[in-house]
Amino acid sequence: MDLKGMDAEQLREFGHRMVDFIADYYSDIESFPVLSQVQPGYLRGILPESAPTYPETLQDVLQDVQTKILPGVTHWQSPDFYAYFPSNNSVAGFLGEMLISGISIVGFSWISSPAATELEMIVLDWLAKALNLPECFLSTGHGGGVIQGSASEAVLVVLLAARDRILRQVGRECIGKLVVYASDQTHASLQKASRIAGIYPENFHSIKANSSTEYAISPSSLHEAISKDIAAGLIPFFLCATVGTTSSTAIDPLLALGNIAKSNGMWFHVDAAYAGSACICPEFRHYLDGVEEADSFNMNAHKWFLTNFDCSALWIKERSALVQALSTNPEYLKNKASQENMVVDYKDWQIPLGRRFRSLKLWMVLRLYGLEKLQNYVKNHIELAKLFEGFVSGDSRFEVVTPRKFSLVCFRLRSPQNDEALSNKLSRDLLDYVNSSGKMFITHTVLSHKYVLRLAVGAPLTEERHIISAWKLLQDGATALLNKLRQSSSKQSNSFA
Repeated sequence: MDLKGMDAEQLREFGHRMVDFIADYYSDIESFPVLSQVQPGYLRGILPESAPTYPETLQDVLQDVQTKILPGVTHWQSPDFYAYFPSNNSVAGFLGEMLISGISIVGFSWISSPAATELEMIVLDWLAKALNLPECFLSTGHGGGVIQGSASEAVLVVLLAARDRILRQVGRECIGKLVVYASDQTHASLQKASRIAGIYPENFHSIKANSSTEYAISPSSLHEAISKDIAAGLIPFFLCATVGTTSSTAIDPLLALGNIAKSNGMWFHVDAAYAGSACICPEFRHYLDGVEEADSFNMNAHKWFLTNFDCSALWIKERSALVQALSTNPEYLKNKASQENMVVDYKDWQIPLGRRFRSLKLWMVLRLYGLEKLQNYVKNHIELAKLFEGFVSGDSRFEVVTPRKFSLVCFRLRSPQNDEALSNKLSRDLLDYVNSSGKMFITHTVLSHKYVLRLAVGAPLTEERHIISAWKLLQDGATALLNKLRQSSSKQSNSFA
């Protein structure tokens, strides 16, 4: 391959071959083990110790991808991938990624590429309207949207904005008194963000949630914790609520929490990284009731909205809060449009300076599929999850641990003696059984000391036949494990006889 940069004819030739390779990958995706079966360090033993001195052919590289790289890939786009939460891909999203890579701009400020900034403002207004978010989150007012790399980045930037806002009021020397609140079901990225923001570890307060509230945070417990902290001379300043927690898709009561945050002068952030996509459907929008009280709101289009990673949409009620916390203005970036406050510079809304033209792929997803098709896409996954939930409920050997709300089913294998410790072991062994088969991939969590299996439906290629096959594999695993348990118990009984 000649070193010509982005040569049009070279791109045409090699680009066609790469698209064919990727298309073949999707045609064959069900033939791969969903969870990679390699051992740690496998790749170092089969790749050279240093880079080649002379060019190699694309054919050789693609051959190595096929034989050396793909065996070490866990196939997130497989229809049998039910782990974590989905990370969607689509033809529209992929085409958008091609365009982003081809144009290859760095859109840190408006002048660095005006279309990148302006399209991002417009497309996030489109998505905000699809979610029926309050007008204060639109770019036409004092707020607006910005695409972050992940929900982890989103919560960090709003936490920094909240921290600086309160410190301007109480003085920087009070940083050791600032307190962050969230449910113990909140994603661990908030705790990491708090560390980065300099919040004392002991001032990160997790409010315990349990099965009585379906693992949502209790407003009364939150109120009690805040009152104790104020009495101790601490300063409550940040509250994070979740719509669709990672462990069980619990829904925190936004309106009640928003009222508590407002009465205590706290920043209120709503994390709907996974479930936000479902809220474009009118029948699920009520889960966002109370979001009008929030200072910021986040959902990941790259999870369940057919938009390739990374594309995490963050809306903020007062964009000046972000700009005040994150803005830098070195001489080499000054320009007339920015200096006269005529434009938005997204470099001041995020941690890094550089940023990709990510709005292109979201724009293409919205245009090439349309809201109705996207709504039906989400609803189909929810119907498949209902189907699986029905299978679990109909087998007395299993139990559904917490009510399903979206497309995640939390379940486990019971022990015949209703022994909690044994049920935990059986469920753990069942997880190992199905994942080691390569036929599907699920993950686990722990709820009220119960080891719980999570099956999240959300891969774009998943159909009813895949759900039926997954359930059959789980049933086979349960049968094998329970038979082994009975045989072991029988041997023990005979040894005592």
